[in-house]
Amino acid sequence: MQSHRRHGLKLALSKAWAAWVVGAALLATTNVQALEPPTGPVVLTIDGAITQTNRGQQAQFDMKMLEKLPQHSFSTQTPWYPSAVTFTGPLLRDVLAAVGAKGTKITAVALNDYKTEIPADDATRHDVIVARLMNNRPMPIREKGPLFIVYPFDTKAELRSELYYNRAAWQLNALHIR
Repeated sequence: MQSHRRHGLKLALSKAWAAWVVGAALLATTNVQALEPPTGPVVLTIDGAITQTNRGQQAQFDMKMLEKLPQHSFSTQTPWYPSAVTFTGPLLRDVLAAVGAKGTKITAVALNDYKTEIPADDATRHDVIVARLMNNRPMPIREKGPLFIVYPFDTKAELRSELYYNRAAWQLNALHIR
């Protein structure tokens, strides 16, 4: 009888150990996803208070990496175009999640060194996108591309103001999180 109990205890312990090993392996593969390195030209660099990097202390994205994130589109009136324009790209909050952003402020920097401050909670309060397409076409630099942070200005009256227009950043190439 004693031997039978020991065998049962060993079997239970080995099953528990196997379950723990499998659970740990699943946890390791599902929670820790390294940010892949860009294979094409870098169009966006993110640094500061981030946990996921792929080049030193930075997270760099090429256009294909941004295309792999869930895409969203909306049409909106802006002060820069005579009629509504359709923008497509990942939500800013998805880009921030991909790099494990932990800050409360974002400094968006354009190719011409224009800088604008964006509260990080704008990314959760509004469906702000990092547009990579305008009217279903890539945006060349001379047309405010290749990336453009755009708010859905037509969705809320509060967004149709200088405050939010100034937070939009065309020719975006960097985000500093703090």
